[in-house]
Amino acid sequence: MGRLRRWARQWAIALAIDLAALSAFSLVYNLATQGTVPPPPGLTYVRTGDINTRYIQWGTHGSPIVLVHGFIESADTWAPTARLLAADHRVYAIDLDGFGYTERVAPYTTAHLTTQLLDFVAALHLTRPVLVGHSSGAAVVAAAALAAPDRVGAVMFLDGDGLPLSGGGHPPSIVNPYRTTLLRLVLRSDTAIRLIYSLTCGNQCPALTSAGVEQWRRPLQVPGAERAIPQVLGAGIPSLSTTQLGRLAALSRVPKAVVFGADDPEYDPGAAAGTAARIGAPAPTLIPSARHLTPVSSPAAVTAAVEELAARAVGQ
Repeated sequence: MGRLRRWARQWAIALAIDLAALSAFSLVYNLATQGTVPPPPGLTYVRTGDINTRYIQWGTHGSPIVLVHGFIESADTWAPTARLLAADHRVYAIDLDGFGYTERVAPYTTAHLTTQLLDFVAALHLTRPVLVGHSSGAAVVAAAALAAPDRVGAVMFLDGDGLPLSGGGHPPSIVNPYRTTLLRLVLRSDTAIRLIYSLTCGNQCPALTSAGVEQWRRPLQVPGAERAIPQVLGAGIPSLSTTQLGRLAALSRVPKAVVFGADDPEYDPGAAAGTAARIGAPAPTLIPSARHLTPVSSPAAVTAAVEELAARAVGQ
């Protein structure tokens, strides 16, 4: 027992020394890397309730389509798909509150994001647009349809089921100063950003150029972004309950569609079919060999699916 107590004491001392050294490094690193970068010039904004919402528009004619990104994404994520859709539609992509270059205004809840989306539709005077939600954005477009079905033309769940994370309602959070250190280390590493992108997007996605790396990095370095991260994480991934999602099936005037990458590692096999059944959509479209970023990896397939949904919406 005496030997065990000595070992335990030595391990405790070593752990305390390591923790002190890590804390010291973290504090010094954070002080040395303070500072923000400005948003790019020439961005477009519109006032949506209490938020200055950044958005991008493609196309000048045709029926409206509004694209809603997922967690840690931005309106720029949609560019490959939006350019194709713009041939026949007026296409809009917004930066949800807490992401991209939209003004950060708490709370970052599903309800707040839903209000932002509906306020955007009203501010631009869009008549029953098709709403496409990628990943966690699926919950936001679903909530908008439930809140204002007469203002929504159709809803697509793209690589998203609208449900909370399977392990709980909130992604894991790391306390400061370590959270700030980890975030800055990742953001300052082109290699780390390219690795995360590759794992999420798969082999079908184009390799990230320097400009592509900056597209993913810069929104998390603008003023207010770092400070908002704990609140964004605390609000959790946008989601709805199974009961709430089931109410979509009763909205007969709002056509629904579900489109997933066939090799999306974020979901179990059968998740797309289950999602379609839950919300009253036809059998899902599965994009062969695609992973979780289908707007980037498979713009032609996503465009075809959105146009099919938009055609169904015209008949309603």
